[in-house]
Amino acid sequence: MIKHIVMWKLKDEAEGADRAANARKVKELLDACIGIVPGMGKFEVALAQPGLEATYDVVLYSEFADREALNGYLDHPQHVALKPFIAAVREGRQCIDYEV
Repeated sequence: MIKHIVMWKLKDEAEGADRAANARKVKELLDACIGIVPGMGKFEVALAQPGLEATYDVVLYSEFADREALNGYLDHPQHVALKPFIAAVREGRQCIDYEV
């Protein structure tokens, strides 16, 4: 199994919206990717919660059966299509993939 974790820190304002609105939009776009490829397991997107420590605004935690499934997700047209918006609103990004 491959675990794929990505965190985004968003700009205060971008694409005509504030950080909170853009975080909700990123979550909406990512949530729409649930189940788009065979071998995709757990796929959850969370937003930083007020009152809890967070240095990033959005996190994706996902699991894939194998590298083929992860690559299928990464190359899927629906995933590729959301990348320009996220790139426009993000200030920083961290990612880790690891096998268990």
